[in-house]
Amino acid sequence: MSARYYPIFLDLKDRPAVIIGGGEVAWRKAQGLLEAGAAITVISPALHPELAALKGSGSLHHLEREYRAGDLSGFLLAFVATNDHDLNRTVAEEGKQLGVLVNAVDDPPNCDFVMPSIIRRGDLTLAISTGGGSPAAARRVREDMEAFLTEDYALLLDLATEVRRELRERDVSVDAETWNRALDEELRSLLASGQRHQAKDRLLAALTGGAR
Repeated sequence: MSARYYPIFLDLKDRPAVIIGGGEVAWRKAQGLLEAGAAITVISPALHPELAALKGSGSLHHLEREYRAGDLSGFLLAFVATNDHDLNRTVAEEGKQLGVLVNAVDDPPNCDFVMPSIIRRGDLTLAISTGGGSPAAARRVREDMEAFLTEDYALLLDLATEVRRELRERDVSVDAETWNRALDEELRSLLASGQRHQAKDRLLAALTGGAR
């Protein structure tokens, strides 16, 4: 059977997102959205203390009431962070009518998208999903991958980004196969031991045949 979900990374900078519910789960959703720079509205009669603190700092807009029909209008994404399955279904139906993508926590039938388990190493992000089938399995895979993806991978990405930008400024083109060979274990070892200058020299030499 083909996968139901299409994996994608969204740029949410200043894009509107709404969270329905004000508890701990809503707070966790708000954290991730704020990290992505989204403009957040929370609809809930009460707020978790951490959400209240975010409201106090001006990091989110709060509608202090229950959800009402029409509340999804104008939003790109909606998260339902309650245990009310009837509400999940109501919001999901409205989302389809208005073209708003809805995620109902732990309720895959009422989701247009599911949230993956995330690993971050600097700008390196790994998203793991079971299509909503088993969040526990996704967490287990994430834990295994966290042990594998050590911090030197973030250093590797940072260096590769810098070198790629410099080569573009010099109008030097390097094919993908050459890049793959150049980003090797020895390069990671140099970065892990703090020898960034030596690592950069080695990477440039591998990509350009020694030309600077």
